[in-house]
Amino acid sequence: MAVGALALIATGNARAEVRIGVAAPLSGSVQWSGEQMQRGARRAVFDLNAQGGVLGERIVLIPVDDACDHEQALAAAAKLIEAGVVFVDGHYCSHTSIAAAPLYEQAGILMIACSTNPRLTDEGGPNVFRVCGRDDQQGIMNGDLLADMYADGRIAILHDGQTYGQALAALTRDRLRERGVREIMFESYQPGLTDYQPLVDKLVTAAVDVTYIAGYAQDAALIIRQAAEDGARFPFVSTDAVASEDFSIISGAAGQGTRFTFLPDPRLNPASAAVVAAFRDEETYEPAGYTLNSYAAVQAWAQAAEAAGTFALDAVIDVLREATFDTVLGQIGFDDHGDAIGYDAYDWYVWEDDAYVPMR
Repeated sequence: MAVGALALIATGNARAEVRIGVAAPLSGSVQWSGEQMQRGARRAVFDLNAQGGVLGERIVLIPVDDACDHEQALAAAAKLIEAGVVFVDGHYCSHTSIAAAPLYEQAGILMIACSTNPRLTDEGGPNVFRVCGRDDQQGIMNGDLLADMYADGRIAILHDGQTYGQALAALTRDRLRERGVREIMFESYQPGLTDYQPLVDKLVTAAVDVTYIAGYAQDAALIIRQAAEDGARFPFVSTDAVASEDFSIISGAAGQGTRFTFLPDPRLNPASAAVVAAFRDEETYEPAGYTLNSYAAVQAWAQAAEAAGTFALDAVIDVLREATFDTVLGQIGFDDHGDAIGYDAYDWYVWEDDAYVPMR
């Protein structure tokens, strides 16, 4: 309520308003990551409005829930289109971003996502951008680590059968095989289950030395916890999706030591210091995971609109493709595909003491 009151005070002198959306999984098994995105977008809008808005107009944020589900993503996109937004910060899950992108293109709406599947920008329209890395980059790193550390071991690769997990698992497997190493198991699992015992039994029976999981945080955490409860002692390697507090909460002690790829932690970037402090001090919130990516997406759109002198899509796209932008991720730009450039896409992290830290 206090933040909302401050927003009203800060924007009281704005002459008009422009609507933008944030589309994320605000319910379901991935809702923790959706909250990260919503928090990032909301804080970015508050900070913009406190500075007078964009092109003199107050920004109104409209959040929609896609539940990391294909059909709900289409419904969420339709709501934002009907609301008349000019820009969408989102989506998060790769399959929902890919599903919604054509609707935004038809409606003339800019989209800057936090989704990592290469198809999003490779196949998407000129309105589609992303403010994170790509899974072909992440897959190379995953495959290299497995080959470097477990070349003589029994490697299992798991994925959730969805666009993000299945493609990333395949990219990791391909890199592993390029390095002359073959996995002993390439297995899919159904996301959203509450019991993965049959899968854990397969891993134990196969006597694996390491398991790589490409999927979202809640499922990965539960698999890892159940494996530990079953007495399994092999380590786990995973992906950027586990950079979320729910992973640590669900996996408990079993999740500590899990290695994973994630972007260079923007909380440590000097450009984000003031925003990180505001999250911690004013909202008592730790801006982990994709919180600051979502914030940066709003920053890039706002700066592009200011430079273009208009909210018109074509003009904003031209600026996004030509300029660089000062964001909480540092100074970034976008290539011809719409992928973010100007910073390293991924580093290695490990869960220690209920927090993720750079892998030493």
